[in-house]
Amino acid sequence: MNIVVWNENRHEKKNPVVADIYPEGIHGCIANFLREDAHTVTTATLDEPEHGLSEEVLSHADVLIWWGHLAHDEVDDAIVERVKKRVLEGMGLVVLHSAHFSKIFKTLMGTTCDLKWREADEKERLWVVDPTHPITEGIGEYIELEKEEMYGEHFDIPAPDELVFVSWFEGGEVFRSGATFKRGNGKIFYFRPGHETYPTYHNEDIQKVIRNAVKWAENTNTPTPVYGNAKPLEKLANYNE
Repeated sequence: MNIVVWNENRHEKKNPVVADIYPEGIHGCIANFLREDAHTVTTATLDEPEHGLSEEVLSHADVLIWWGHLAHDEVDDAIVERVKKRVLEGMGLVVLHSAHFSKIFKTLMGTTCDLKWREADEKERLWVVDPTHPITEGIGEYIELEKEEMYGEHFDIPAPDELVFVSWFEGGEVFRSGATFKRGNGKIFYFRPGHETYPTYHNEDIQKVIRNAVKWAENTNTPTPVYGNAKPLEKLANYNE
């Protein structure tokens, strides 16, 4: 599988706490554990030409992973449309944490994707609400994170095709933290955990979910539909080509 991990790579440059947790960047951490599964994994960041997402890069990508926070508005609209086109064609998309507010996710959802949030070093318990889903393979009843940023309902997204995880936070809020969507031929998974000042992506269960998610999101069997004027499959007496 060809996977591209995209990250703004801004927190890592501005905040020494983040740089210490993720010395190779959040994108580097995710890419490293995905490579352990023998995937071909490349990374791309905001400040590269075309944000690292050229036509050639995207044309070879089976799945794109997206992490963003500080600079959603700096992502070029033309690149957003390029990514959207590939998703509709069948490229998988895994959207992580604060990328709920990314241009690409909001464009594909058609809603504000807004939510409640709070930074208070709270415990998060991600409950598996669909234990038969392939994204939860190898996960127990829940994943517990000692400290995370709180996201709370209402989460302004369309009703998910499948709800996979629901989070509970120490302050009392709950959140739809793992949800799948289909757009065109593409499959999308939103996964909530991953605040930059916590070592969330070093957690083995979180890594397992992302590993499962890229396998689920890869599209290998869906035929490309044909649109437009169509010749009849059976003979029609009143049809002239």
